[in-house]
Amino acid sequence: MAVTVWIAESAQDILQISGLTLQTFLVFCLAFLLACFFLKRRPGDLPPYPAGRVPVLGHLLALGREPPQQLTAWRRQYGDVFTVRMGMEDVVVLNGHAAVKDALVDRSELFASRPPNYLFDAVTGFGKDIVSARWGTEFRQRRRFATTALKNLGMKVGTGSIEEKIREEAGCLRNRIAEYQGKPFDVSNDLGVAVANVICGMTFGTRYDYEDETFRELSEAIANVIAELGAGQIISVFPLLRFVPGINRVCKEVMKQNSKIQRVLWDEIARHRENLDRENPRDFLDACLLELELQGKVDGLTEENVMYMAQNLFFAGTETSTNTLLWSLLYMTLNPDIQKKVHEEIDAVVGEGLPALSHRSQLPYVNACLLEVMRIRHIAPLIIPHATTEAVKVQGYDIPEGTQVLLNLYSLHTDPAYWPDPDRFDPGRFLDAEGNVINKPESFMPFGGGRRVCLGEQLARMELFLFFSTLLQSFTFRTPEGAPTPCLDGVFRLTLTPHPFMLCAIPR
Repeated sequence: MAVTVWIAESAQDILQISGLTLQTFLVFCLAFLLACFFLKRRPGDLPPYPAGRVPVLGHLLALGREPPQQLTAWRRQYGDVFTVRMGMEDVVVLNGHAAVKDALVDRSELFASRPPNYLFDAVTGFGKDIVSARWGTEFRQRRRFATTALKNLGMKVGTGSIEEKIREEAGCLRNRIAEYQGKPFDVSNDLGVAVANVICGMTFGTRYDYEDETFRELSEAIANVIAELGAGQIISVFPLLRFVPGINRVCKEVMKQNSKIQRVLWDEIARHRENLDRENPRDFLDACLLELELQGKVDGLTEENVMYMAQNLFFAGTETSTNTLLWSLLYMTLNPDIQKKVHEEIDAVVGEGLPALSHRSQLPYVNACLLEVMRIRHIAPLIIPHATTEAVKVQGYDIPEGTQVLLNLYSLHTDPAYWPDPDRFDPGRFLDAEGNVINKPESFMPFGGGRRVCLGEQLARMELFLFFSTLLQSFTFRTPEGAPTPCLDGVFRLTLTPHPFMLCAIPR
């Protein structure tokens, strides 16, 4: 999660001299005095601090607007493990394949908790969900229950899979895009609806039309929550600022927009309660309501837990896959030779019918393109911060229990030792000498790993393959004539999102 860039941008914006108000100046003076009073002695033998730390703000300004890149630059100077100061808190940063794999996989349980983050916690229920829940029995039970429920609802390959629903939605998306008749358009909304329909169908049995007003309002609320979180994370570093008029505007707006999303979820829960078929649960909410009655797998489960768990699925199941598909279409548009190879492979293997998961093993270049997109434009380069569950040693340094740990996946995916010329888009990196896909190369963890690995990884992989292959089977994507070349830098918020861009989908 892009917590650091939000905070850095917020701090920079607040400290712009031209915009300083007396109120803001006094607030930061107060924060400085509080820091001097409450600042605790550096515990144990933490890893070294990079240069650029200042009183009160720590490294917030030094991180700039591209924290993954800055952290990776510090890695070259300070090694794979170092400490950054976020306001009054020490945050340990792990870089590179060895250190990140050690924490995420090899000793996963020791790094499996979450640190406090006021705004993020407020949106996700202060641990009443799955994503932000602290390590413990309640988290493990909820996650195990959700995983089982999603598998029962089709998040698997083979009998009972949700594959056919994804293929149907991919067909609807193809027909929708065909309506533009090759003219320039912004594909983001159509992709967002198609992806959302898959997770919404699994979560509460609802499918939205591309022009649906409820979904439009829901999408706007989600976008506003993400944008406002970006503007207000300074409050998570200095929570007392949420009581300061003016600065707390962002906090209020986040909660206002989040309440719109939650109202939709509460309405769905009420509808499901009225029509619950205890013998044939239709979706995730049905499964949760049955568990509420039985209390057999999740101790103390409440309707509030159910709402926040459903919200987790909705947020994670739309934002991540949508942005990955946007990046994939953008890279196809900017690399016509690669797009041509994709077309040729799909034509030779699939023919005229819609692509299916059974084609996946026969389309190595298609798979390699998606993997390379996830490497070069990983949508969560810092993922959601972890916290240690007990005191632990990392490369000789003492990390106390409860320490926030930032895992820099950007450093894995751009490491020249594993990925020569890492800024070049090259799907061939994921093919062996025989042309087969290398599914699990070293220094590549797009879905995280261990106890906090992405809950919907298998669903996401199914969606990405079926949507991408269906669209590339049907269209040639080009930049509109005379339009500037789209920017590949991205906007770093909750996820790494492409800047808005137009494209033309030419029917094949």
